[in-house]
Amino acid sequence: MSTAIAYQSISSFVSHQSSTISQSSRQPLLLPTKGFKINLSLSYYTSRRKINFSKIEAIASQTSVPYNTLLSPSKNIIPDNSHKKSNEAALILIRHGESLWNAKNLFTGCVDVPLTEKGVEEAIEAGKRISNIPIDIIFTSSLIRAQMTAMLAMIQHRRKKVPIILHNESDQAKSWSQVFSEETKDQSVPVIPAWQLNERMYGELQGLNKQETAERYGKQQVHEWRRSYDIPPPKGESLEMCAERAVAYFEDNIEPKLAAGKNVMIAAHGNSLRSIIMYLDKLTCKEVISLELSTGIPLLYIFKDGKFMKRGSPVGPTEAGVYAYTKRLAQYRQKLDDNSEVLCS
Repeated sequence: MSTAIAYQSISSFVSHQSSTISQSSRQPLLLPTKGFKINLSLSYYTSRRKINFSKIEAIASQTSVPYNTLLSPSKNIIPDNSHKKSNEAALILIRHGESLWNAKNLFTGCVDVPLTEKGVEEAIEAGKRISNIPIDIIFTSSLIRAQMTAMLAMIQHRRKKVPIILHNESDQAKSWSQVFSEETKDQSVPVIPAWQLNERMYGELQGLNKQETAERYGKQQVHEWRRSYDIPPPKGESLEMCAERAVAYFEDNIEPKLAAGKNVMIAAHGNSLRSIIMYLDKLTCKEVISLELSTGIPLLYIFKDGKFMKRGSPVGPTEAGVYAYTKRLAQYRQKLDDNSEVLCS
């Protein structure tokens, strides 16, 4: 009963934090509306709009269609009324572990390179930190370093559900990857790759050494390419352009899942996650350029009543209080503990 006790002990703190947050009205981030193309034939979302939470929730409550016809979303341990939409969900953000090009100090961007041994360890440690938080669906970029991070993290989860990448790129891919056992589906977590969550494209800098590039073009110029909001590197994307696609995808595909009560993990990259955090925390263009995300460190948000509440990084599975941010998470953790005791007895 350690988690239940921890929940009671900090419930007043949580209530104070939640009430403070709810007093401020949440205004969505308005991103630029101009369209653009770069010469690698990448095209991006060009329209922005204010999110209508009441519309999302109405749609979520009226539909019974699963995420994907190939794989059912995982079921929560906590019994839910299937006819009712939950007004609370967990959102976990993880920047991928160290990649081989991170280690070599190279501009990586959209080049698809795997994790280093250190990156693998970071992904495993991230998994331990979120092993008691419910996860119903995972979104990753299309790049292997983000997908490796998601898979390695899920191996550490106490539910022991299997992450399965959904292949929707063609009718044949959908047909060939179907799962026909309902029991197996229930013990799986769907993983949806999306190029919109990719790292920003660094154009002609990709593959170059960062220090050598600074010596060649000047530290100030390289600093502008890396840290400004609206200045892209040659034939690449600015953070503004990356945010345009990443936030649009989040609004259209991820936020409705949260509004429907589904717990979501996103494994992606420094700049695509900075873009999403800019939207969640209502950061300004100046504030987001100073935001730094460590590799392999998960961040937890609670989505409740149309608002995102930032909860920081879970410190580890042995810290019961970390999972008592809400009564629902505390109950989930307690159920995991109870099930473990039954299995060990």
